[in-house]
Amino acid sequence: MTSTHSPLRESGAVLGQLNNRRVAHGRLRTALCLLLPAIAVAVAGFQRRWMSDDGHIYVRTVRQILAGNGPVFNAGERAESSTGTLWQWLLVLAGLPGLDIARAAMYGGLLLTVAGFAFASLGALRLYAGKAALPVGCLVLLALPPVWDFATSGLETGLATCWIAGAWLLLVTRARSLATCVVVGLGPLVRPDLALVSAVFLGAQWLMVRPSRRAAFGGLGAALALPVAYEVFRVGYYGQLMPLPGVTKEASQSLWGRGFDYLADFAGPYLLWVPALFLLAALLPSKATRRDPAFLVPALAPVVAGLLCWAYVIKVGGDFMHGRMFLPGLLLLLLPVFLVPFTRAWAIATVGVGVWALACASWLRIPYEGRIGPGGVADERGVYVRQNAAAHPLHHDFAGYPSNVTYARLVREAAREGTPGLFLGSTSAGANSPTLTGVYSTLGFGGTVVPLDGAALDPIGLAYPLAAHSERIDGRVGHDKRLPDTWIFADRGRGPLPDGVDPAGVAAARRALDCGALAELRAATRDPMTPGRFLRNVTGVWERTSFRFPNDPVRAERQLCGGNR
Repeated sequence: MTSTHSPLRESGAVLGQLNNRRVAHGRLRTALCLLLPAIAVAVAGFQRRWMSDDGHIYVRTVRQILAGNGPVFNAGERAESSTGTLWQWLLVLAGLPGLDIARAAMYGGLLLTVAGFAFASLGALRLYAGKAALPVGCLVLLALPPVWDFATSGLETGLATCWIAGAWLLLVTRARSLATCVVVGLGPLVRPDLALVSAVFLGAQWLMVRPSRRAAFGGLGAALALPVAYEVFRVGYYGQLMPLPGVTKEASQSLWGRGFDYLADFAGPYLLWVPALFLLAALLPSKATRRDPAFLVPALAPVVAGLLCWAYVIKVGGDFMHGRMFLPGLLLLLLPVFLVPFTRAWAIATVGVGVWALACASWLRIPYEGRIGPGGVADERGVYVRQNAAAHPLHHDFAGYPSNVTYARLVREAAREGTPGLFLGSTSAGANSPTLTGVYSTLGFGGTVVPLDGAALDPIGLAYPLAAHSERIDGRVGHDKRLPDTWIFADRGRGPLPDGVDPAGVAAARRALDCGALAELRAATRDPMTPGRFLRNVTGVWERTSFRFPNDPVRAERQLCGGNR
C-alpha cells in the first residue's frame, strides 16, 4: 500500500500555505496603503471643519434652483456665480431630499477629499505594480495646514482632489476605456482652469493607447460632450463665456509679480524647498524606471499638468485665500510619488520628508494666522473662525463682527416688515427699491441674509454682472473691482438719494445704462429667456464677455452714449 502522506503532497501544502500568507500580507499592505493616508486626511479635515463665505455663495444658488428660480444667485438676473459647475449640481442633488445644503457642502467636501487620497494611493500602487509602500508624497500633503483647511470649506476643492486623483487612477489602470475619456473630460466643469489637466491627461491617454483616427475622435467626442454642451447652455443662458467670477477677476490678464508673491506666501512659511530637495535626490538615480515608456507617460502627465496649473495661478496673480489655488497643482505634482517602492534612495527620502512633515505640521505657520496678511492674502479659515466666534463655523452669523451683525439686523427687519428697500452697507438704508436689495462685499453672508425673492448684490461683482464688467481698480487680489454706490442706486434704487450719493453721477449712470453695450449687458441677463434672446446671447457672447466700462458715470456716459447724450 502507498502512504497517503507523501513528502510531495506535504511540500505542496506548505508552499500553498506560504503563498496564501503572501497574498494575505499583500492585501493587508494594500489596504493599509489605501486607508492610512485617507484616514489621516479625514481626521485632519474634520478637526478643522468649517464653511467659508464663498461656500455660502454656492448655497444660495442651490437654494434658488430648488425654489424653481433657475441656476441664478438672484431671481430675475441670470448670473453664474458658481465657479465649480459640477459642485453646484452635486449640491442640488444633496438638497433634493431636504438635506441642509451648507452641512452637505462641508461634509461632502471632506468625503471627496478622503476619496481623492484613496484614489491617489491606489493609483501609485498600480503604477509601481503593487510594490509602492513608502508614503513620501502623501506626507507632504498631510503636513500642510491649507490641505487640512480646504478638505472642507464648502468650496469645490474636495471635488477637485477627488477628480484629479480619480482621473489619474483611470489613466493608470483603464487607459483604453471610453469611460476614462468621459471622466478626464470633466475638468472644465470641476473648475474652468482644470481644463489644462483634462488636455494633458487626454494627450497622455492618446500616447498610451495610440488609437486609430476613428477611435481617437470617438474618445475626444466622449470627453468633450458634457463640457461643450454646458458651455452652449452657459453662453445662451448667461451670455458669458465663463462663470462671472472669471470675468470679475480678469482670468485672461497677466499679473506675474502678484502671482509670484502668492507663491512665496505659500511655499515660504512651510519651507517647501526641503521636501522638494529630498524628492529630487531620490528621483535622480531612478534611470531604469524613467526609461520605461509604460511607466513614463502616466508618471509624467500629472507633473506636466501640475506645472501648468501653477503657471496659470501665478500668471493671473494668485488668489486671496492662502494656499488654496496651489493645492490642485501640488497634488498633481505629487501623484507619481504619492507612494513609492521600498528602495534605499526612497527610504532616505521618506525619513527626510517625514522629519520635515513633523516640523511643518507642528510648528511651521504663516505669520498672519487668523488675519488678512499685509499682501491681502488671508488665512481664510482663521478669519472666519474669529469673525463668527466659533471653532467650526457652518451657518455664518458673524457674532464676532459687529458691522455684519448690524447689517443682518437691518435687512431681516425689513424682510419681516415686508418693506422693499436698497441697503447700501452695514448701517445705511437707501431709498425704495422694487425688491429688498442688499449690497454687501461679503457675498455669501449677504446671500444668506437677503431672502431669495430679494437681490443680494456685491460691488465686487462675483454675482452682479454690472459690477463684474466695471474697470479694475488697484485693490486686494480677488477684490480689485468695486462698483460705486452711484451705479448701484442708478440700477436698483428709487426715490430720494441716500446721503453721500452724487445726483449728477446717478443721472449720468442712468443714461449710460440705456446705451450701447451696457444696455445689451442688462438685456442679456434680465430680459425674459426666449429662443431669440438665447440666440442673441450666443452670437454676442465674445464682445459681451470682454466689455468693460469706466467706474466714473460721466466718463461712461460719454463713452457709451456718444452723440445720443
